Amino acid sequence: MRITIDDHNKGRLISSTLKGAWQFVTKFAAALLLFGWCGCAAHLATVETKPARLPAGLRVEEPLDSARKYLAMAEHEQSLPGLGHDLLAAKISSGMVEQHPKNESARSIYNFAVARVVQDVDQMDLEPWRHPITVLTDQGHYALVAPKPVDAQHDPSRYDLFPTDTLKVGGSFFKTYSTVAGIGAPIVAVGHAESLHFRQQYKFRRVYAAITAVLRFSGRQARLEFVDPLNTERITLNKQVFPLAADFDAPTALLIARERPERLAFSRVINPGAYADTAMLCQLQQFDPARTPVIFVHGLQETGASWAPMIDSLRNDPEIREHYQFWFFSYPSGYPYPYSAALFRQNLDGIKRAFPDHKRVVLIGHSMGGMICRLMITDARDKIWRDFFATSPAKTPIARDTRRLLEESLVFNHRSDVERVIFISTPHRGSKLASGWIGRIGAALVRTPQLFTSIYTSTKPLLIADPAARPLNRMPNSVDTLEPNDRFVEAVNKLPITPGISYHSIMGDRGRGDTPNSSDGVVPYWSSHLAGARSELVVNSDHGAQYNPQAIREVERILKLNLAVSR
Repeated sequence: MRITIDDHNKGRLISSTLKGAWQFVTKFAAALLLFGWCGCAAHLATVETKPARLPAGLRVEEPLDSARKYLAMAEHEQSLPGLGHDLLAAKISSGMVEQHPKNESARSIYNFAVARVVQDVDQMDLEPWRHPITVLTDQGHYALVAPKPVDAQHDPSRYDLFPTDTLKVGGSFFKTYSTVAGIGAPIVAVGHAESLHFRQQYKFRRVYAAITAVLRFSGRQARLEFVDPLNTERITLNKQVFPLAADFDAPTALLIARERPERLAFSRVINPGAYADTAMLCQLQQFDPARTPVIFVHGLQETGASWAPMIDSLRNDPEIREHYQFWFFSYPSGYPYPYSAALFRQNLDGIKRAFPDHKRVVLIGHSMGGMICRLMITDARDKIWRDFFATSPAKTPIARDTRRLLEESLVFNHRSDVERVIFISTPHRGSKLASGWIGRIGAALVRTPQLFTSIYTSTKPLLIADPAARPLNRMPNSVDTLEPNDRFVEAVNKLPITPGISYHSIMGDRGRGDTPNSSDGVVPYWSSHLAGARSELVVNSDHGAQYNPQAIREVERILKLNLAVSR
C-alpha cells in the first residue's frame, strides 16, 4: 500500500517535526545551561607569541641611547654576538639605574635587555648555572654566570623560559591584564616534562611558574639570577632597593591556553566515574608554612580554572601575596556532593600529612563548592546516617566496603584545620531549577558510576522512606542533591555551623536590588542566605559572582580581616 501526503498535510507534518526538534534542542540547551551555572567559555585564555618591543615614549639620552642601539643591533645578530649586544645594553642601563634609581626609561631598558639575555640563553641552550659562558662584546669579554640550582626542581635546564613581553595574552578571563611594576624581567617557566609524582606533591602535572630575572654586573662578570616573585617583593641592585617586577597573569593564561582544563568540565558531570582520577587538591605555588592556605572549591560543571580571574586579581595585592598561598580542589562534579565532600576531606588529610606545619586554612566555595565547604564546618556525627537508616553505622547490616564509603560521606565532624569560610552563590537550601524539568533532564544525562549502582542496590531495602523526596531508582547524583527537598540537603540545614568558625556570604541579584526576594538566576536569596554570617554582600551579578569585581574586592577585604584577627 502506498501512502501519499498532499502539500498541505506535508507542510503540517514538517512544521510539527521541526517544532518537536526545536523543543528538544531547547530543553537540551536548558540542561546544558543548568550544568553551566558558571559555564566555561570556549576560549578562557589565548596566548600568542609576538616580537618584543621597548615601551613607547622612553627618554633615551646618552648613555641610554647607546643601550638602545645595542638592543637594535642584537635583533639582527645570531647566537653569541647578539647575546653580547644584549649584555652591554643591560650593563649600560644598569649603570644608569644605579645613578638615577627613579629613571623609568633606564628601568624599562634594563628590564627589556635582561629579558633578551634570558631569551638568548634559552634559545641557544646555554647553561650558565653549570659553567660560565664567555661572551665577546664590543667592550671585551664578559663571563655570564648563574647560581647553581639548589635542587632539581629549581634547575632552569628543566624549563622553557618565556619572557612575558613576547606573549600576547587574551581570552575571556584576561580582558584586563595586570603586572607588578619594578625591576627585573618577568618570565614564564614551563616544565619540559610532566611530574611523575605530582599527586603526592599536590602539584600540577606540569609546572607553569612566574619568575623574574635580574642581571648583576661586577667587573667583567654578568650574574644572571632567577627570583620567585611570590617569595620576594623587593631586591637590592647596585646598592639600591627596588620593588621586584612580576607578571602573575601570563603563567596562568599559558597554563589554561595549553592544558585546556575547561574541556573536562562537562565530561566530569555526565560521566564522573570515568574521571575519578581528576579529583585532587593542588597547590598553586611552593608551600610556605608561614603563609595561610586559601583553598578554592568550584561548583557544578567547573574546574579549578574557574578561579583564575579571582586568584590573579588577589595576587596583585602585596599584602595578600605576602601572607597567603593559594590552592584549589577539583573534582568530577557529577558526583553527589556528599561524596565529593568526602574526597575533599581525604585530600585535606593528605596535605596535613605532607605539610604538618601548615596554618589553618580559609575555604572559598562557589555554588556546589560552597555546599562542600559547608560540610567542613558542620558536626553531623551519625545523625544523618540515623535519619537514613534508623540504626548506627555499626548496626546497619551492609558490606564493610559499602559501610566505609557511606560513613565517609554521611558521618562527619567539622575540620579543626579550617578557620574561615567564604560562600559565593551557594544554594545551601537547594535550587528549584534542579527539581524542575530542566534539572530532571540534566540529572538524566549523568551516568551513575558502577560503584554507586551496587551501593544503591544493597542499601535501598534498608533506607527509611522519605515521602517528601523525589523517588529514584538509582543513587542520587549532583543535580539530585541540589534539589530543595533532597533529604541530605534538608538534614544538613537542620544542623548548626560549628561555633567559633567565621563564615561570610556573597551572592548576586542580577542588579535588581530586590533582596530578600532576589535571585542570581539560579540560586534565590532564601537559599544562599545564612544566619550568623560575619558579613553578607549582595552584588550586581548573575550566578557567576566569583568573577564580579565587587565580589573579588570583598574576598580581598575578608582575607585582610582574617589577617588582622589571626595576628
